Amino acid sequence: MQGYRELAAELRRRIDSGEFEVGSTLPRILDLMEEYGLAKQTVRDAVGVLADEGLVVTSKRAGTIVRNRTAVTIPLTRYAQVLAPGGSRGPWETATAAQGLDGHMQLIKVERVPADSDVAALLELQPGDGLVYRLRHAMIRPDDVVQVQHAWYPQDLAEAAGIATTDKIAGGVYGALVAAGHAPATASETVGARPPTEQEATDLRIGGRISVITVERVTRDQAGRPLEVLRAVAPADRMRLAYDDLPLGEQTR
Repeated sequence: MQGYRELAAELRRRIDSGEFEVGSTLPRILDLMEEYGLAKQTVRDAVGVLADEGLVVTSKRAGTIVRNRTAVTIPLTRYAQVLAPGGSRGPWETATAAQGLDGHMQLIKVERVPADSDVAALLELQPGDGLVYRLRHAMIRPDDVVQVQHAWYPQDLAEAAGIATTDKIAGGVYGALVAAGHAPATASETVGARPPTEQEATDLRIGGRISVITVERVTRDQAGRPLEVLRAVAPADRMRLAYDDLPLGEQTR
């Protein structure tokens, strides 16, 4: 063993082989120093390489944890499958179940907030108008956050649809909107990428060099009224957006 690159390659091999499973802790720095006969800084640099690659995430409290890299495909058709009241799954649960994954949404908080200028413009409201803000984590496994979702709704609409609550909404928000007579009809999504904020890196358990995919979605009803602004953030190596069977050009008979 010569240096940190060689140690990083060896630890990567042990992770990929399954010797260190997802969620398990790598040996301590001192143990790796003893096992490989290397200096502390060399071991730290090797672990840093793995963290930059997204293989592990480091925590002062928990040590170096092998990160889950399971990617989730999010198809555009996830919405069409949940636009009915009384269902038991929202779009995230529907998409993950189709891949054999146990996906669930964890509601973090619900607040009544005044609209800032950006969200007000998207919802065709005035700055300061009342909104209901919902912060959720889209997860697989009990503690694996794959997406952070921020969503805003006009306050009157949210209260009428029963989504201004911390109670679980069976079938998801879209099903509740349909039940309230506000069926989503169109959705526009804008996709981008950027470095994560410090809070996003903490929530998603990624290092600062793993980029995040951002999705901003505006949903409207049949009359064109904006119903929801959603902003989702996910690690770029864990979310795949699939837009299948989109019509191209004018449809001919």
